[in-house]
Amino acid sequence: MNKVELEKIKQKALEDKIPIIMDDTLEVVTKILKQEHPIKILEIGTAVGYSAICFSEYLSQNGWIDTIERDKDRVAEARINIKKAEVEEKINIYEGDAVEILPTLTEKYDVVFIDASKGKYPFFLKEAIRCLNKNGVIIADNILYKGYVMSDYNKHKQRTAVRNLREYIAEVTQNPDLDTQILEVGDGIAISKKK
Repeated sequence: MNKVELEKIKQKALEDKIPIIMDDTLEVVTKILKQEHPIKILEIGTAVGYSAICFSEYLSQNGWIDTIERDKDRVAEARINIKKAEVEEKINIYEGDAVEILPTLTEKYDVVFIDASKGKYPFFLKEAIRCLNKNGVIIADNILYKGYVMSDYNKHKQRTAVRNLREYIAEVTQNPDLDTQILEVGDGIAISKKK
């Protein structure tokens, strides 16, 4: 992987105000990936490819990442970035809406990383569990959503996202098949391991 290019991709995303994985969140995810040695990772929400490029370093030999993005411009930029970072043989982008693409996937994944539309997290969770290998891990980013999820926040604009993130947390913490930790790192991450 080309680290110099990776740094440039990160800086450009920050300048363009494209939400990418925060450094402290990436640190936690990296630790998990080092432990798990995943062969297959599913990422819901590619943006410009930054997180997928970062994750690709921790794949087992012959491993790969399937990542889903619906924004055409971001897909185009992600393809360029993945090529610049010299990891195009490890990352496959599905272009389209994750709500439509996820049910068509038949692969089983070792790790699923969720970082897309907050209002769809409960749906993503259901599909992530279906696509997950035994002992696999689901990581959901931005789970505390600027602190709104744990407060009595009720502004109309974000209400659906906040309600659905709360539902996601309730499901992963109450599901007997999952062992879940919620960490107040970055914008909050939920780490759920399949028992």
